[in-house]
Amino acid sequence: MPRVQAGEVQLGWREWGQGDVTVVFIHGNLASKDWIELAAPMFPTGLRVIAIDWRGCGDSDRPKPTADYSNYSMQQHAQDLLAALDALDILFCHLATHSTGGIIAARMLLMQPERFGRVFALDPVTPLGLAFNADQIGVFRAMMASKDVTRAVMATAASSLFVPDSLAPTSMPRFREGLGDVQALFERILEQTFGVSEGIWLGTPFNLNREWESKQLGLRMAEIRHPHLVLWGERDGWIPPADLRAMAVAMPDCRLVIVPGVGHSMNLEVPALYAGYFGAWFGGLSR
Repeated sequence: MPRVQAGEVQLGWREWGQGDVTVVFIHGNLASKDWIELAAPMFPTGLRVIAIDWRGCGDSDRPKPTADYSNYSMQQHAQDLLAALDALDILFCHLATHSTGGIIAARMLLMQPERFGRVFALDPVTPLGLAFNADQIGVFRAMMASKDVTRAVMATAASSLFVPDSLAPTSMPRFREGLGDVQALFERILEQTFGVSEGIWLGTPFNLNREWESKQLGLRMAEIRHPHLVLWGERDGWIPPADLRAMAVAMPDCRLVIVPGVGHSMNLEVPALYAGYFGAWFGGLSR
C-alpha cells in the first residue's frame, strides 16, 4: 500500500474512484483504512475517496509512545491527517468518519474550517470525548494480552454479525451464517488489531478520557458549522446516544439519524447500507 509523509511519520493510505469531489475517510480506534473496502465499490461515480491510517495503525509508522501518550492525542492525529492532505495536494475535501475518527475530524474542522465541506459521521465519538475509568482501560490491557479477549470485544463493535447469545460475557462470538466477504474482512481486520501500537491500545482511551475531563472541545461545538449527517446504530453499545443528541443540538447544521438493526460499525456490518447513506450524502455534489 502507498504511504505519505505527514510530519515526522509516514501514513498508509488507499484510494477508490475518480472525480472532482474528494471524500477523506477517518477510521476509528484499533481500526484502519480497510474498514470501508467492501462499501467503497458501491459508492457513486464521480467521487474520489481516500482513507488514511492513523499513526500506530494499519500501514502507518508506529512511534514509541511517550509516558503520557501525548504523541497519540486526538490533536496529534488531526495534525498528522492535515499534513497528509497537504502532501497529497488535497486543498478541499469532505469527510467521512467512524467512531473515534469523529473527534479527530472535529479538531481538523476547527483548525482549518475553510478546507472542508460536508461530514458523514458513523457512530462518532463526539467533541465531548469519552469517559474511561481504570477498569475500562484494564479491558484494553487485557485485549493486548489475549487474542480471545480482543475477538470478544471487537465482536461487540460489529454486533449484528454474530449470533446474539454468543456475545454473552462467558461465550466466544459465533458468526451468523452466510456472511461471506464480510466475515473474511472481519477476520483480517482482527489480525490488524493485534499489530497496532501501545499508543493506540492505551493512548486512545487515555486521551479520550482527557478530552472528556477537559471539556475544551465540547465547549466549541457551536463553532463547527459544517453540514453533518450523523448515523447511530441502535445496537451500538459504545457511543452514548445522549452525547450524539447533545452534538446535534449544539452544532448549527447537524442531523442525527438512528438506524435500526445494526451496531457500531455499519461500514463493516452492512456495507451496502453504508454505501447508500454515503452516496445520498455525497453523490451529486459539484465540488
